[in-house]
Amino acid sequence: MKLSISWVPWMSIAANLQNIQERIRSAALASGREPVSVRLVAVSKTRPAGDVIQAYRAGQLLFGENYVRELLAKAAEVSEPVEWHFIGHLQSNKVKQLAGIVSMIHSVDRFSLAEEIDRQWGRLGRHCDILVQVNLSGEASKSGTTEAGALQLVREISRLEHVRIRGLMTMPPYFDDPEAARPFFAELQRLAQRIMAQGIPAVEMNELSMGMSGDFEAAIQEGATLVRVGSSIFGAR
Repeated sequence: MKLSISWVPWMSIAANLQNIQERIRSAALASGREPVSVRLVAVSKTRPAGDVIQAYRAGQLLFGENYVRELLAKAAEVSEPVEWHFIGHLQSNKVKQLAGIVSMIHSVDRFSLAEEIDRQWGRLGRHCDILVQVNLSGEASKSGTTEAGALQLVREISRLEHVRIRGLMTMPPYFDDPEAARPFFAELQRLAQRIMAQGIPAVEMNELSMGMSGDFEAAIQEGATLVRVGSSIFGAR
């Protein structure tokens, strides 16, 4: 008897990834962009290492984790050449554990954190790519610098030798309607343009990390280059 896809988890992950990539492609083309300008960050938090391996075998290379301990455990189990991004709130005293393991940190929201990243990657003689997290909604439950403080924070971080600012990240409020999140995505794009216009040395605004399972298509239409999708790939947590 032929098994249905729902009985074979790895087939579900592969099918889900294909579906998400097709939606990314469609959203990019609809907004006049090349699909390759948008990268999918598969958010694997709370999922076992086996799911990461199955996603890798289905063609996914980039994974995002929210918790340091969980990321380290998975990185030790996953021997495949995946790329890890850290996307959650990060305490400065945990940075040392991530040094050399993650290729990008999306959630830098204060200078003291950037200083510690600079210190730890400097010990390795390497650079860490980062995104500055901006709290556009003003929600107390969300991390991030303020929109007003973003430019000053970028200026301060830009002086650090082993940290490279690649762009911005935001998390809008949760809405049932993805269109309600669109203004927050558009505002992050405008903020990135304003920062880039300052011509700060060594600062790029090429990456915008925004959009999740429920609203990534709207985010792509507003300029997202990194979309963070978890449940639509791996299922409900």
